[in-house]
Amino acid sequence: MPTSVGDLPQVEELYRSLEEKVRALRPKEDLATLERAYRYAAECHAGQQRKSGEPYITHPIAVAKILADMQMDLVCLETGLLHDVLEDTKATAQDIRDQFGEEVLRCVDGVTKLSRISFANREDRQAESLRKMLLAMTSDIRVVVVKLADRLHNMRTISSLSPERREAISQETLDIYAPIAHRLGMGKLRGELEDLSFETLHPEEATELMREIESKRQEYEEWLRIVQNTIEQKLAREDIPVRVEGRVKRAYSVYLKLKRQKITLDQVYDIVAVRIITDSVKNCYAALGVIHNEWHPIPGRIKDFIAMPRPNLYQSLHTSVMGPGGVTFEVQIRTEEMHRIAEEGIAAHWKYKEGSKGPGKDDHRIAWLRQLVDWQRDMHDSGEFLSGVKMDLYADEVYAFTPKGKVIVLPRDATPIDFAYAIHSDVGNTCIGARVNGVMKPLKTPLRNGDVVEVITQAGHQPSRDWLATVKTTRARNKIRHVINAVERAKAVEIGQKSLEKEARRMGVSLGRISNNDLASVASEYGVSKTEDLYAALGFGRFSARQVLQKVAPENGTGEPATTAPPLPRVSPQPGAAEVDGDLTIRVTGAQDVMVYRAKCCNPVPGEQIVGYITRGKGVAVHSTQCTNVQKLMYEPERKIGVEWARTSEPVPVKVVIYTDDRPGILHQLTSVLSEEKSNIRTLEARGDERRTDDSAVIDLTIDVRDKKQLERVLTGFRRIPGVRDIERMQNAS
Repeated sequence: MPTSVGDLPQVEELYRSLEEKVRALRPKEDLATLERAYRYAAECHAGQQRKSGEPYITHPIAVAKILADMQMDLVCLETGLLHDVLEDTKATAQDIRDQFGEEVLRCVDGVTKLSRISFANREDRQAESLRKMLLAMTSDIRVVVVKLADRLHNMRTISSLSPERREAISQETLDIYAPIAHRLGMGKLRGELEDLSFETLHPEEATELMREIESKRQEYEEWLRIVQNTIEQKLAREDIPVRVEGRVKRAYSVYLKLKRQKITLDQVYDIVAVRIITDSVKNCYAALGVIHNEWHPIPGRIKDFIAMPRPNLYQSLHTSVMGPGGVTFEVQIRTEEMHRIAEEGIAAHWKYKEGSKGPGKDDHRIAWLRQLVDWQRDMHDSGEFLSGVKMDLYADEVYAFTPKGKVIVLPRDATPIDFAYAIHSDVGNTCIGARVNGVMKPLKTPLRNGDVVEVITQAGHQPSRDWLATVKTTRARNKIRHVINAVERAKAVEIGQKSLEKEARRMGVSLGRISNNDLASVASEYGVSKTEDLYAALGFGRFSARQVLQKVAPENGTGEPATTAPPLPRVSPQPGAAEVDGDLTIRVTGAQDVMVYRAKCCNPVPGEQIVGYITRGKGVAVHSTQCTNVQKLMYEPERKIGVEWARTSEPVPVKVVIYTDDRPGILHQLTSVLSEEKSNIRTLEARGDERRTDDSAVIDLTIDVRDKKQLERVLTGFRRIPGVRDIERMQNAS
């Protein structure tokens, strides 16, 4: 009878296949420590099972196998085998250090989530785990390589989890891990993560799209064979050695294009692409000339990432041409080394380099990590931190130049303000204007590739709050918030002090008899650390001066001293406000009799994650946590307040815009979906799509929904209708 998981025949066989793979790649290395890591992990995980029913140790072995495919070093492979022992077993950091050394411990600890620490919510846990991983990555990039391999295997085996867990993990993968893989240049891994997440989050759209692509695959492949043969013949005549690959665009990439351009698959003209791999940079440019001589290039679609590599060190020539039969397709041209870097990214450092420690500290691919770590230290709000990371990870790059020729890499549609903050925070704070290519431009002007930007500054100038709606980089947004928050806080402290003095006079309370210790004690009761914070909270309207005075001088007040932090003062209802008694839609966490209303900018529906923002004189505005305006508002953390959905059956209005084929019967099919869901129609308007010349229509629809799940069912039903091209959820529905 087996004495441990490691003795199970199927598990032993899995490990031996891993060992054979590593031995073939690293014939000179002693694999004794690798087997020791396997035995130790198997012992630690003995008796544990995955949700699928398999022994848990099969997961670490699979992760190590993915790392072996990347040809990572032994420290990384041992980390893959041990990556869950600190989190899920009784193993300690000292055990790992004693048996496998400091280097392995550092990597294992960096991958380990903070599961043993209590956090208020899942968002806090996710944010702190990500912070820890980012910090560990700056000292050893193998931490994130292991984490990506771990996430890839979890996504490959996600079907055994509950629907809620599948959705949460897939969304996190799409938001965080796939973009990190992109930033590290790991194109192949990023593509698989995106496609697996897409299949989980949008199963029906993914199935339908892949069915459509598969139905035309033979047609695509035949067309690609013709193009490949033509290219090979033309380049052979020029004595240019090449390897030509053809591919069909990935499902998720196609899906994004369909949504962005609101078109059908038949209208995606670059669904196929050709990759030309040659032996030298000189022949890359020579091949580009041959391609352009054979087929007409599409203006504005030529990109030279060889002369100007992306920040993740990706290099290639890109061009789009009008090919046989009038089909537009993309051509990528690169050397073998560029191709290896494009596919494997930062992991390519360990290939062919036994004992390599990977990229150096000056590697451009991890420079962004240091920037993230730099600004995240000042961001204590989990939602703000996660949103900022996502924004930075998703960014498409724009290359702008200083007048002296220094390249500044910024996200797409970044402005001169972003450019100024990228140079230095003082330059950003004192920026009053900019010359772009020698011409004065507004500070909100989006920059384009190749722009030369000269920032004009003025001593003593301070950033405007309006800049928050303009900037695209987290660095700029964080620096602007810091300055504005300091100014707003100083004002709030002053207002709070004056309001306390005014109310004291009205109540006949002598402030001279109230010590700082008394005020500090009240501050502590209200959850703030010092008297100045209490004044600031008063100035922001979080509670009233009377409530404070009743605590420090109850004998002068008109009521009993409060024993808990009181709620905000009640205000008159605003248009679209949600009432807050009995059958309320939203309530403030831990408080009663507080006026709240759903913000029109995002119009959240029950079931969505929400956050409250204290407004001056209007109560609490409730936003979806995904609302873009949340980032602009939350520069004053004192105004953030917890809110939650109350149990209610009251429906809320949601406006959607549906882009469809203009055909008879489509309205009947849409209303049938609503009838099945018992959802009421408030308004309906159909019209031709003025932006397009084909037979297409736009339908504006305002419907009542009970919660997020019902809305998702309705939208899924709409998408199943033949001819529906895209659906957008709009705001200002009420």
